[in-house]
Amino acid sequence: MASGFGIHGGKGRCYDTWMDFSECMSRCAVPGDCAALRDDYFECLHHRKEYSRINAINKEKERQAALQKDGGKEQKSGHH
Repeated sequence: MASGFGIHGGKGRCYDTWMDFSECMSRCAVPGDCAALRDDYFECLHHRKEYSRINAINKEKERQAALQKDGGKEQKSGHH
């Protein structure tokens, strides 16, 4: 994490993002001012937004493939 060393001894993939966040925290008056940098750092570590987006894209591809398979008939969800 903050050591700067990656798994293979080089600079970690999120080190630059961590340094930006750390620098912001050291100079800001309100920690909330650094929320965007914090979010960027956690996204770099965990990729939650990226995985969520990939899952949404794959779900849409599956939906479109099912529509083509069914001859283009959209399935109703049961709502009016």
